[in-house]
Amino acid sequence: MTDNNDLAPTDRTALKRIPERGHFDRDTVNAIIDEAMICHVGIVDETGRPVVIPTFHGRDGDDLLIHGSAASRLLRTARNSEVCVTITLIDSLVLARTAFHHSANYRSVVVFGVPEHITDDAEADAALNVLVEALIPGRMAEVRPNTNKEIRATLTLRLPINEASAKIRNGPPVDDEEDMDAEVWAGLLPISTTFGDPVTAADMRHDLPPPPSVVGYGRPS
Repeated sequence: MTDNNDLAPTDRTALKRIPERGHFDRDTVNAIIDEAMICHVGIVDETGRPVVIPTFHGRDGDDLLIHGSAASRLLRTARNSEVCVTITLIDSLVLARTAFHHSANYRSVVVFGVPEHITDDAEADAALNVLVEALIPGRMAEVRPNTNKEIRATLTLRLPINEASAKIRNGPPVDDEEDMDAEVWAGLLPISTTFGDPVTAADMRHDLPPPPSVVGYGRPS
């Protein structure tokens, strides 16, 4: 049973192994999508071979936006074809008393569907702005608007987040009882993403300080 804000499990999104790690509420799915910077788009190319493409992404409501060069043969294949998009955040390495039980605490999302190629210039422009803002909030107010040439040189795809699930592991190592007395350290090694100080481009023609979008930059969490 799902409420109006939930995603209904399907044969592709329902977790077969450790199903209690599965999450289908949109708030959880959206939070993982928004925090991550990179997604991987899995497609089958025109020769029938599987290909996985890493790219930046953004979320516009219940739609996932991905983009690339209009000359990209692989992304052109992805439009109007079945794709699988995966997004993963690693929060810590989980070190157990045995190598077999080593793991990671993670949050991941898988989205299935058929992306739509956004061909209307105004819609494509708005989608590109969403993509930039998803990566660097506030940046579009600091740069000039996209030109029609730039919009048409970019292939932008919209994938409804209708068939999706999140999978989360969060907890300590889980060892077998017979290994609990082993003299081996066990625990968590937390992982965090940090950003350094902005580095001004060497070819800047104006003496400008780093703008607000990059000062104190961080990802949503």
